Amino acid sequence: MAGTSNLGTVSTKQQRIAELAKQSPHMGFTSLAYFIDIPWLQEAFRRTRKDAAVGVDGQTAEDYAVNLQGNLQALLDRAKSGTYRAPPVLRAYIPKDTGEPRPLGIPTFEDKILQRAVVMALEPIYEQDFSPCSYGFRSGRSAHQALADLWKQVMNTDGGWILEVDIQKFFDSLDHAHLRELLQRRVRDGVLLRLIGKWLNAGVLEDGAVFTPEEGTPQGGVISPLLANIFLHYVLDVWFEEEVKPRMQGRAYLIRYADDFVIGFTSEADAQKVMDVLPKRFGKYGLKLHPTKTRLVPFRRPQRHGTPPSQGQNPGTFTFLGFCHYWGRSRKPFWVVRQQTASGRFSRALRKIASWCRKQRHQPLQEQQRGLNQKLRGHYSYYGITGNYGWLRCFWYDVTAIWRKWLGRRGQPSDLSWETFVLLRQRYALCMPRVVHSVYRA
Repeated sequence: MAGTSNLGTVSTKQQRIAELAKQSPHMGFTSLAYFIDIPWLQEAFRRTRKDAAVGVDGQTAEDYAVNLQGNLQALLDRAKSGTYRAPPVLRAYIPKDTGEPRPLGIPTFEDKILQRAVVMALEPIYEQDFSPCSYGFRSGRSAHQALADLWKQVMNTDGGWILEVDIQKFFDSLDHAHLRELLQRRVRDGVLLRLIGKWLNAGVLEDGAVFTPEEGTPQGGVISPLLANIFLHYVLDVWFEEEVKPRMQGRAYLIRYADDFVIGFTSEADAQKVMDVLPKRFGKYGLKLHPTKTRLVPFRRPQRHGTPPSQGQNPGTFTFLGFCHYWGRSRKPFWVVRQQTASGRFSRALRKIASWCRKQRHQPLQEQQRGLNQKLRGHYSYYGITGNYGWLRCFWYDVTAIWRKWLGRRGQPSDLSWETFVLLRQRYALCMPRVVHSVYRA
């Protein structure tokens, strides 16, 4: 009951902040810390994951909850008095697709609570400001909505030209000075700005030594996605809407999910102009575009059947949010934009499955079945969109073949006969492909 009461209290405060932000779109908020109290922190605690890895202090969620009220009161006092010290982030590594280690940051549990509390105060403001083209890390918005919006935009414009953009190491190279300047356009509360500054300057603990990065968002921090969205809102979204679109001869649109975005044009001249100026725009804020992954793709709807294409008119393909986009025939048949699992993502998922099966091959079959079905359901929940069933089916077949291969290496003989595996698969069935996000059900 207490959690429900806190949720209602917090929601009322957030609604008030949102109303003020909507009424005064250029106002800087000076007293946001006033809203953060014990019920606010209790709600932040409730929303914080309890099963994540522990930070540099080794404290778990269970440990923190033993004296929850006392810990939250002490946290609130330190945050508002300015004595809170952002602890260093614990550096960990996970393997990337290329085999190279990918660095991750693990904040302390208490730090996550305070970051969540600040996010809860800032989100109502920026949700009034953020553009409709922005979909990443926002409540009620998803990657599948971004894909659906992109599909509609391309279909409505008959394709045209797509500018596929890749920002080099965005989260690691975000400029602190520019971020502070952009934040202060809407947030002028000294308590919150001081906390964000401490998180930006918090050190990273690795191999017993602490070093302080001079740029980038807090590694693994709850607040990092919001800070990234705020940065790109001003650097890209507002600039594109207010300065770029009015200068275009044809139609232009932007679809962004965090730092992953594409821009569509009906005019090739417009597309070329933006492609030329975009590196200068990002360079002004300390960011660089990848020289080979940023490219302009001709994507005009193919001509009618039987009409030979003009030189340079064959449409290309582009990748966005893990899907390859291309022109294909519908059942009618008409030319429509199709979205299928990108080959790189498909291969990466299979490699992870193969690695898992190799390590788990001596476990009981029921446990292996449970683990594989969990992975298959996760794959279907993202890639299970209308028109992509064939690739889901291929994924299921390949996973089945990988499982058989590693089961055959549990002992002698070295290979499992197909007849034996069919009987085994009937008993330990794997989840069949399923289109989770169907336009027909919608």
